Formats: sequence, structure tokens, C-alpha cells
Amino acid sequence: MALINDFHKYINTSAFINQQKKLNSRFFIAGPKEETVNDFWRMIWEQNTATIVMVTNLKERKECKCAQYWPDQGCWTYGNIRVSVEDMMVLVDYTIRKFCIQQHNATDVKPQRLVTQFHFTSWPDFGVPFTPIGMLKFLKKVKTYNPQYAGPIVVHCSAGVGRTGTFIVIDAMLDMMGAERKVDVFGFVTRIRAQRCQMVQTDMQYVFIFQALLEHYLYGDTELEVTSLESHLNKLYAPLPGAGCGGLEAEFKKLTSIKIQNDKMRTGNLPANMKKNRVLQIIPYEFNRVIIPVKRGEENTDYINASFIDGYRQKDSYMACQGPLQHTIEDFWRMIWEWRSCSIVTLTELEERGQEKCAQYWSSDGVMVCGDMSIELKREEESESYTVRDLLVTNNRENKSRAVRQFHFHGWPEVGIPSDGKGMINIIAAVQKQQQQSGNHPITVHCSAGAGRTGTFCALSTVLERVKAEGILDVFQTVKSLRLQRPHMVQTLEQYEFCYKVVQEYIDAFSDYANFK
Repeated sequence: MALINDFHKYINTSAFINQQKKLNSRFFIAGPKEETVNDFWRMIWEQNTATIVMVTNLKERKECKCAQYWPDQGCWTYGNIRVSVEDMMVLVDYTIRKFCIQQHNATDVKPQRLVTQFHFTSWPDFGVPFTPIGMLKFLKKVKTYNPQYAGPIVVHCSAGVGRTGTFIVIDAMLDMMGAERKVDVFGFVTRIRAQRCQMVQTDMQYVFIFQALLEHYLYGDTELEVTSLESHLNKLYAPLPGAGCGGLEAEFKKLTSIKIQNDKMRTGNLPANMKKNRVLQIIPYEFNRVIIPVKRGEENTDYINASFIDGYRQKDSYMACQGPLQHTIEDFWRMIWEWRSCSIVTLTELEERGQEKCAQYWSSDGVMVCGDMSIELKREEESESYTVRDLLVTNNRENKSRAVRQFHFHGWPEVGIPSDGKGMINIIAAVQKQQQQSGNHPITVHCSAGAGRTGTFCALSTVLERVKAEGILDVFQTVKSLRLQRPHMVQTLEQYEFCYKVVQEYIDAFSDYANFK
């Protein structure tokens, strides 16, 4: 067991575990309870810990899993340890909190220390995360932040065994994979279970470990610093020896090899709903389809061809949908109302190459009535590459109205991609500004089928937001994540290349990295 001052007074803790010849140690504990929070912070202080990893939410299934051992803002004293919140960054899969802690004794006051908490928030109440992508990003961030001088990293979930064990096994096996080009999951789990019972608690957690390792093995680390994008693009454009294609095409082929799960599209494939789909190959998955209220006395009226899509900072940031058909306009507005969407991004003209791509779902003049909904055009303003329409949407049944702003992008040619990224950069900035003013409800994004241009917009919006916040980008994993949430997102190699070009254009608009902040 680890030798800790007054160890017997501490909460449920385990031994240090030496990870595959690593010097850095991990310290595993159960999630603090209300009565052990003071002991928790005393342990953090005495062990000189600079990093806390939390792999549980405070409440799950209405059950308390861990006491909140930090203040929401300002400072609080736990025993003789004063904890103040210095900074907080909320992202889609995890939150980073920075605390300043200081010990106050009767005789003296110790110098302040910085402690960073990494709180993984995407572990579902049941089972394991849908994809290991978020966990791998989270793990990389933890390893990047922990200073060399610091004491052990403290890792906890609720009981300190299931998710905690899963986290540490993935961490250790990634290191082993890098150093020895092999893994021994069974052997490592056996060893840590000898030191702490039930580490890696369920078969689903055990399988998730292999999924994470396979993800890393197949795709590697594709994150880039903004300063290295230009050199990376030069490599992508160079032909790959023996591959018969360039690096960019090879990267996109990896994305197209991701299996579309047709068996997970049950509702969209029901006979009653088939006529509501514009393209039969692009149907929302069951797990994240947008559900609209059922019409009274009518079955199968909760379906619309739309998917919730995660953004950079929060889940369900977007509703990616097809351009409404004439007979689904009412469903479209019911969706807008139900999910309180205040921003609509339209990426197609109503007609292209002589074919209808989207029914006109807004009024050009006066009021358009769609079932219980009325839509009135209040203002229309043209800019260089898009039109802004301010619409007043009224639910006549509820006798309530809301303002909705539509951004109609005209810079996408009927064939191919825009000639430059300026228009796309501008419309993304305008939409984000509107979101800040209207509240962060889902942004409705559509083209015709709701995949190619829609996916490109969602990818760029997410990537550019991360570039501004962190100076880091990952086009590949961003698009991969989108495709796991909706089929064919970013549909063509041209669109995928356009994502890289727009990001490079955005970066080139700034003279140095400091301007991103």
C-alpha cells in the first residue's frame, strides 16, 4: 500500500500502480462523499497532486455518485484547505476546471498551488460511451497537462473501480503499444485487480478498452497544432508510395470505410415514413434522431429526417436535416418549435440543375400557415454570400411567438465546392454571434439531403471553434465523429479537402497564433 501520512484517516484508496515502466503514478480513490471531502483535499495537498481525473457525473439515474467537492465559483474552505475556482472550460465530452489551493494552519499559510481537474462527462448512465474518440482525446489532454514535478494523478469515478479501471488500462496499454508495439489487456487487468478488487467492473468496459485501442491503432493521433497545418497539407497532397493515391485521398478512404449501420434506422425505414425521406440512403440513426411531438390521433407522426449532432462545446449543438419536402414543411416547423431552434442555416437553393432541392418553407411576403404554425417574414437583408431572414414563428395553439433567423448561403455552386472559404467563414461567424444572443439551442442546418454540405458546415463550425479556443484542429476525427452520427456527412473528397482549405484560409487571415485567443 502507498505510504501516506495518516493513511487510516483517508477515504477508500488504493496502492500506486506502476504503469508499464512509467515513473508517473496514479492514485485511485472512490468518489468523495460529503463527509470525506475535507479528507480528499488534505490528500491532494499532502500528495502534491496537480491533476484530478473524474470519470463520473455527480448524479446518475437520480442517484448521487459523488459529492461536489469544489465550489461553482469563488472560493470555499474544506478543513484547512482553501479552494478557489480560477478557470473553467466546458467541452462536449469533458470539462476542465482549474483550482488554486492553499493550506491554512494556525501558525502559517503555505504558498498556493494550481490543481487541474479533468471531468469526463460523456460516460452514459448505462454501459459505456458510444465511441472511444472522446475518451482518447480526454486521455491525451490529461497526459499533456500533468507537470513533471507533481505528485500522483488522482483518478476517481464513484466506487473507484469500474470506469477508473477502464481509464487506467487504456492509458497503460496505449503506452505499451507505443513502446513495445503490443498490448496485454488481460495480463494488466489481472495485475491491477490483484491490487484493487473489481478494477474494470463489467464486460462492456472490458470490450470498450479494446475498442479504444483499436481506434488508436487504426487511425492514430490526427490532432494538429495550427502552426503545422501547412506542412501537414503538403504531406497529404504528396503521392503515397505504392498506394496509387495521395495522402488526402487515403485519409478520406478511411472515412468511407466506416460501416453505415442500416439496422439502426428502424423508424426512418417504416413504410409510413419512407415518403418523408428525400434520399433513401440518408436516414437518421435511431439513437440520435430528432423526435417531434406526435399529432393527436395520428400514428407515426413523431418522425422527421433529422439528426442531433454534437458540437465542440456541447452535445446536440446541431439538428442536421434534409431540405423540407412540400409535405414535410409542417413537420420542419414543429421541429423548430419543439427544440427552440433560433438559427436555421440553409446551404442549398430551392432548385439546382432543374431539380427541386428544397421546398420553400418560409414566406416571401405576408404570413405562411403550416398547420398550427404561422411564419411571417419580418426582415430580409442580403450580404455578399448569404441572405439573412428574420422570421416570426407563431404557435397558434399555444398563442406564443418566437423570433427565428435564417441564414441562406448562396456561395455553394450547383456542382463542386465554393471557390474560396471566405463566405463559409463569414456565415459561421454570423451564426455563432446569433447563438450567443438567442441562447444556445440547437442550430438547424440543412442542404438538400442533409449530409454533404450540411456535414461540411458542421465540421467547419466545430473545427474553427476549436482552433479559436485551443489552437488545435482535427479534421479527420471531426468528420469521423459526424459520420458516426449521420450517414454520409461530408460526402465527397472535394468537400473533405474544402474543410482543410477553409481552416488554412482562416489561419492565414491571422498574423500569429495570439490572435486566435
